[in-house]
Amino acid sequence: MHGRRPSPLPPPRKRLGQHFLTDRRALERIADAVDPQPGETIIEIGPGRGALTDLLVDRAERLVAIEVDTLLVPVLRARYAASPHVRIVEGDVLDLSLPALAEGAWALVGNVPYYITTPIIFQALRSPRPSRMVFLVQREVAERVAAPPGSDAYGALSANVQALARAELVARVPAGAFHPRPKVDSAILRLTPRPDPVVTPEEEAPFSRLVQGAFGQRRKQMRRVVRALYDLGGEGAEALLGACGIEATARPETLGPEAFARLLRAAGALPR
Repeated sequence: MHGRRPSPLPPPRKRLGQHFLTDRRALERIADAVDPQPGETIIEIGPGRGALTDLLVDRAERLVAIEVDTLLVPVLRARYAASPHVRIVEGDVLDLSLPALAEGAWALVGNVPYYITTPIIFQALRSPRPSRMVFLVQREVAERVAAPPGSDAYGALSANVQALARAELVARVPAGAFHPRPKVDSAILRLTPRPDPVVTPEEEAPFSRLVQGAFGQRRKQMRRVVRALYDLGGEGAEALLGACGIEATARPETLGPEAFARLLRAAGALPR
């Protein structure tokens, strides 16, 4: 049994991008998707008023909830005062070391503010990574992250995330499931780190720069993209692409993360 809910609750704060999920079925889908395991710490980003936390507190052996809203922190601490395995951390998730909070195996879950979705995803993908990540995000972002090569939604975000994790769109969540109601629909996105990431930690930053540069020219053929990125002539560009098994006429939007990784390594071997 949780602590008594303080009343009244502070109103949603627009500057923090607060939209509280109130739909019970969607909350249960999120809790099921993160699927707490024995020995794991579950880290929740943005517990808000505790709707998802209420479901996780009975499933997790240890739960750490990170809340940036100084008005909600005391509400949450009072609410879970009788649950010693629950810790409420006040702070901005982007300023914190998530693995340090977990102190062992961990999984990550959260209703992520739209305006910082991408930075939070990439922070979570830093090593050491969690076992699973489940985010409630803007539907368009979830579709982009999970999009396969060659699809309209596939882009730099897709390739960068999929180089490190398997992405699944678990369920769509309509705007009416929130209070206050956002202007767009959301989706539950689950990321599972790959046992075979296509780049090493040292390669992640140059890989990201390559992918961003290539998708800045997504409609051009790779021979032109490579010429521009590496200041090569036509023959040099064709030779580089041939060395990593990429068709010169292919376009960035058709290449999977593995192809970009091969290009990164082949380009790294070019004479300076």
